[in-house]
Amino acid sequence: MAKLQSGSELIFRVAIALPVYRLFDYLAPYNIEMTAIKPGIRLEVPFGNAKKIAFLVECVQHSNIDISKLKRVERILDEKPLLSTKDLALLHWASRYYHHPLGEVFSAAFPVALRQGKSAVIQTEKRYALTELGKALASEQLKRSPKQKSVLEKFQAHPNSLSEAELSAWNQNWRSAVKQLMDKQLLQLVAAAPGINSREPIIRNSALHCNPQQQAAIDVVSDSLGQFGVFLLEGVTGSGKTEVYMQIIRTVLERGQQVLVLLPEITLTPQLEERFRQRFTVSIAISHSKLTDRQRTRAWLNLQSGECSILLGTRSALFTPLKKPGLIILDEEHDASFKQQEGFRFSARDVAVVRAKLLNIPVLLGSATPALESLHNVDNKRYRLLHLPERAGNATAPVLQLLDIRNKRMQEGLSEALVAEMRKTLAKNEQVLLFLNRRGFAPTLICHGCGWVARCRRCDANLVIHQDEGILRCHHCGQEQRLIRQCPACRTGELTPLGLGTERVEKVLAELFADKTIVRLDRDSTQRKGALENYLQRINQGEVDIILGTQMLAKGHHFPNVTLVAILDVDSGLFSIDFHAPEKLAQMIVQVSGRAGRAEKPGRVIMQTRQPEHPLLTTLISQGYSCFARTALAERKDASLPPFSYQALLRVQAADAEMPKLFLDAVVKLAQEHSKGHTHILGPVAAPMARRAGFYRYQLLFQSSKRPELHALLDVLMPKIEKLKQANKVRWSLDVDPVDLY
Repeated sequence: MAKLQSGSELIFRVAIALPVYRLFDYLAPYNIEMTAIKPGIRLEVPFGNAKKIAFLVECVQHSNIDISKLKRVERILDEKPLLSTKDLALLHWASRYYHHPLGEVFSAAFPVALRQGKSAVIQTEKRYALTELGKALASEQLKRSPKQKSVLEKFQAHPNSLSEAELSAWNQNWRSAVKQLMDKQLLQLVAAAPGINSREPIIRNSALHCNPQQQAAIDVVSDSLGQFGVFLLEGVTGSGKTEVYMQIIRTVLERGQQVLVLLPEITLTPQLEERFRQRFTVSIAISHSKLTDRQRTRAWLNLQSGECSILLGTRSALFTPLKKPGLIILDEEHDASFKQQEGFRFSARDVAVVRAKLLNIPVLLGSATPALESLHNVDNKRYRLLHLPERAGNATAPVLQLLDIRNKRMQEGLSEALVAEMRKTLAKNEQVLLFLNRRGFAPTLICHGCGWVARCRRCDANLVIHQDEGILRCHHCGQEQRLIRQCPACRTGELTPLGLGTERVEKVLAELFADKTIVRLDRDSTQRKGALENYLQRINQGEVDIILGTQMLAKGHHFPNVTLVAILDVDSGLFSIDFHAPEKLAQMIVQVSGRAGRAEKPGRVIMQTRQPEHPLLTTLISQGYSCFARTALAERKDASLPPFSYQALLRVQAADAEMPKLFLDAVVKLAQEHSKGHTHILGPVAAPMARRAGFYRYQLLFQSSKRPELHALLDVLMPKIEKLKQANKVRWSLDVDPVDLY
């Protein structure tokens, strides 16, 4: 039995992934070697009638619970912690800052398989590479075997080697084709790709030539490697930020260190992965929610062990342990996708900065439209601004223009003037991109006779028409019903679709441009695995004339032949009760505009509007995003809104209509007792969507000009809120630094 010098029994204080603000005490297991026990190891413990995976936080000599009532740890799963002391310090900080239970924060740092207690030993995986015969063979010789042809072309684009995981991430059905290519002696099994300690050359293809501004940014960040610093790379769309990233990464790799690159969306990962694999010979791992648990666990362990040098991932990859960390990059740092919106509501951007500080390495934030918070941090000398004001190569910035559609004849959201411009562009064999941030056929089904509207039974929202599938769907709770033909209220009136969705615009485009190829990119059209990659490949190969899509088109994509971009409904973002809305709209306009004229040909952007004098639109067109951001920051300062104040939003929902307000009334009473007076307590009020998925929703906003005071109040409140008698009858969550107030 593990004993302390005093003779008392050793107690393990552990965190378990439960929504409670407390740790749990257990007796140490029998016959353990105490020198091996360190915080961060995983344990299996009895909990109620079940067993749970726990994380050791500390070993102590005393417990507030009678020692005779403590259960014993059943199993120690790790010989040593999988996370470093600095990784553990980050998790403790995140738990404190976001006021979230430590067990759930620990759990978020591990892939699902490790959370479930599975082995942390890396299963060796096979890697394949081309033989000399495979390198020389023209893929056209396999045209009668399209699967083999496709696999051979994949390897010829990655001449080093590809692992089983990399092949599965590309196409789940690769195995039979690979076996056939091996039988033909076109492929062979090879050793692993070089890791961070390899003496192999790091670069496959030479770097592109950089303009002076790009080179200055590369030099500044490269010179700061080995010490903490936050750099904001503000580069206009198409300014070559990715090339800046890759040249800095090369320097990090030459120092034998690893790089973590975070992206806001899964859709950007394949494109960037392709560019990275063409440039670097080192092992590159991918981590995002579309991969299997096994693939994500392998990526996590390969970074943790140093077998892998670069990780490309979305928000959840932030906590991946690095054996030799050298640099963290966040691309599109302004993007709201970096904020987790459920469970542990952390900001990947803000936590990345804290992680870089703990690791004493630089963090590079890139964006054409930096968040107002980041620009505020530049003003306060917390971040250093690096500016790329020009497009890379010979590309020029697109020309933006407003198209006033008041009193103009419209055809399913397309004005005659816009259709004429599209025809001119297509006549020159150039591509057109249309942006509409609303999927489905139409957002409303209304009766022309009596005014009845198809509403969701569980939400305060209209059902969206999806005509191709013949259904009405709620975009908030997912509820679906068959598309009806007759008004259920008056039985006589004509049911009419109201408003525009991408599906509806696609149909009118097919009529107006019958001889052209049209691709629609939204969440509905890209659900099938590999569909998005296939569409992007067709666009880049010039097989598509008109691209129509939602916000998945706005970020990062490089379409060299797109010279005309049209935003069909810019007005929908101009009127919102959320103070973040103007910033998000301005960022969206600039990002979508950035898809135009990225190569040799000049680009144009047309914004259809009924508000041509609106100051946000006129400022963006005449003076650009930087001027808009300065104006918006001044307005925020006058109104004492973030980043000039600090907020936390307490959201509550319950099936009972009265319970959320009763719960928040009790919270207000508690808060008033403990507030020092500088923190404003606003509410409770019904949420902007008061009912969603059958739950009634309320919220309470805390706002303070002093961040420490806000957190001091939340420190006191969280454990007390948990004990309120109404707490068991509602679902509640705290969102520190919310990115929207919905």
